Amino acid sequence: MVLGYPIAKPGQVIGLLGGSFDPAHEGHVAITLAALRRFGLDRVWWMVSPGNPLKEHGPAAIERRIAAATDIMDHPRVTVTGIEQRLGTRYTAETIAALRRRYPGVKFVWLMGADNLVQFDKWQDWKTIMDSVPVGVIARPGYLLAAKTSKAARVYSDARLSARRSWQLGRSDAPKWCYVNLPLSEASSSAIRARGEWT
Repeated sequence: MVLGYPIAKPGQVIGLLGGSFDPAHEGHVAITLAALRRFGLDRVWWMVSPGNPLKEHGPAAIERRIAAATDIMDHPRVTVTGIEQRLGTRYTAETIAALRRRYPGVKFVWLMGADNLVQFDKWQDWKTIMDSVPVGVIARPGYLLAAKTSKAARVYSDARLSARRSWQLGRSDAPKWCYVNLPLSEASSSAIRARGEWT
């Protein structure tokens, strides 16, 4: 867990997995390990957000979510951080811009599940995100067709990198995105909360 700013060196490729992690679960772990392997990343940062503008109800306290995420994600190349709170950014596009200013020479790749690609065009300045950093999209149960036919996928169809060349994503210039399949996990934060396992 990093309470300050994570360390990154020029030339490194850092995958950014943002979210409320309310709570973090094995599905997050699986897509992180897949992203490290498939997208040519040196490291992944789990960016535990202060809140999610698209969600009606606020998450648990950030300190609790960071602690739980650190417990479940134990890997030498993965850092759990609350950097968005330190940066004072609210939207992903703002966060990415701030990170690129703070870490010159570091290559960032935005990571997300296919469920997020479906609604990506609802995100604040989503085209700015696509035009700023490569985007790695990882399959989620039930979202294959919807993700591949989403507005973002259609608008940026010419920027799509085939899954066979996914290892090139981390060294690609934006706009570039890649969709990869992997053994799917049914785990979800909302299901964990609904079962009363995270209150």
